[in-house]
Amino acid sequence: MSVTGVSPNIAPLIQSVLDVNKQLTTLQQQLSSGQKSDTYGGLGAQGGIAVALNAQLSALSSYDDAITNVGTTISLQQQVLQQVAKTAATVQDATVQQLGGFKIDSTGQTTVQKSAQDELNQMLSALNTQGGNGYLFSGNGIDQPAVDTLDHILNGNGAADGLKQVIAERNQADLGNGLGRLVIPAAAGSTVSVSEDVAGSPFGLKLAGVNSSLTNAVVSGPSGSPAGISVDLSGGNPNNGDTITFTFSLPDGTAQTLSLQATTSATPAAGQFTIGATPAVTAANMQAALTAGVSQIAGTSLSAASAMQASNDFFGNPPLRVSGAPATATALVAGTSANTVMWYTGNDAAGSIRASQTARVDQTTTVSYGAQANEQGIRWLVQNVAALAATSYSTSDPNAAASYSALSQRVYAALGVPSGVQKIDDIEASLANAQNAMSAAKDQHAQTANTLTDMLQSIEGVDTTQVGAQILSLQTILQASLSTTARLSQLNLLAYLAPVSG
Repeated sequence: MSVTGVSPNIAPLIQSVLDVNKQLTTLQQQLSSGQKSDTYGGLGAQGGIAVALNAQLSALSSYDDAITNVGTTISLQQQVLQQVAKTAATVQDATVQQLGGFKIDSTGQTTVQKSAQDELNQMLSALNTQGGNGYLFSGNGIDQPAVDTLDHILNGNGAADGLKQVIAERNQADLGNGLGRLVIPAAAGSTVSVSEDVAGSPFGLKLAGVNSSLTNAVVSGPSGSPAGISVDLSGGNPNNGDTITFTFSLPDGTAQTLSLQATTSATPAAGQFTIGATPAVTAANMQAALTAGVSQIAGTSLSAASAMQASNDFFGNPPLRVSGAPATATALVAGTSANTVMWYTGNDAAGSIRASQTARVDQTTTVSYGAQANEQGIRWLVQNVAALAATSYSTSDPNAAASYSALSQRVYAALGVPSGVQKIDDIEASLANAQNAMSAAKDQHAQTANTLTDMLQSIEGVDTTQVGAQILSLQTILQASLSTTARLSQLNLLAYLAPVSG
């Protein structure tokens, strides 16, 4: 701003006052804001540096926002995993704390099984937890629930069968003729034999071995296709107390033995066979004892193992179903969404499950935090609780109590999570790695931000003490300038000549 229309002598003084006032205004603004200028242009050559520093600080802030959001998601995931594990542990404890013996209600289930249904429902509900970005355990399908409802999973949905139906069909396929798909023909003379019905069939009992202390007997197998075992007593009768033990493999990977003892008693107890007058009579008695023993195993241990394996098949990807008429089936077939409830309703990652959800938390750091309800560690607990919750019994079945006991023992062992099976802890540890990486990145961001802020402050900021001193100095100058200007503005020729004329 320039001064015009005034005396040439006073104009420079007035301009100086205006300049000082302008400087004073600028300094007062700086003192108030703590900044040199409210625009980058006011910083001169350092304006570009300030722009770059602010951009870096903004990027760090964005990374920290991502860390906060992902951290919240992972914390929720960890809470759900802990809840699922705790619920499974509750069911495990209940299987060994059954009071009052075996009692079933009108639905064919015990109170422990009813409770298992409630616990299963809690697990499923927890797996459908939503976070800020969507469902936590649906992989990258965050806009869709992770799992189906308890009712659909157990009872089916329209034409799509649920777990109860899959267990029932598998049970029929495993039991077959009531002997676990084994063939035990009448003794051929003095020879007793047992064989599997079809080579390669996944159903029923499998002959794993035989161990004999029977005097005079020739025992062979398992061998052949289908596998078979034979016991030839043509060399003579065994002695009282001699034993033979058959070992069977069950569908769920467990094993069961059947020991038969020779006795001279005419009324043999369970697990015994009477030594007859001839080897042929003894063989017939052994065959009857073998048939009864296998039938008992089929109705108890095999039935329980069948339910466990059916649950494993149902919760698999894809689920496996009995192919054809169950009682004579010899193969499994993949179920479809048209005939089988797909319990997991989220998305399946093409590669790493964790990589299905990622976030960049630093210029060089990306964390992975995807999770799926059908991960082995989660699925394993769900499927074993479900096996207990879905199985039912009949009051007319003499083997019901023993079968239920066998199932409870298997569920208890499975919920302990055997070696080689992923645990919930493994998933938590994997997610914790992402948390650790984010924590390290955030710490680094804080250090970097402090450095950048100091640099920016040296460019944009002011020393308020120095500015205050400058203001005082300019105020003094301004007051002096105003005083001088005021006196000069009062001078004129008459005032100058007045003393002479007087």
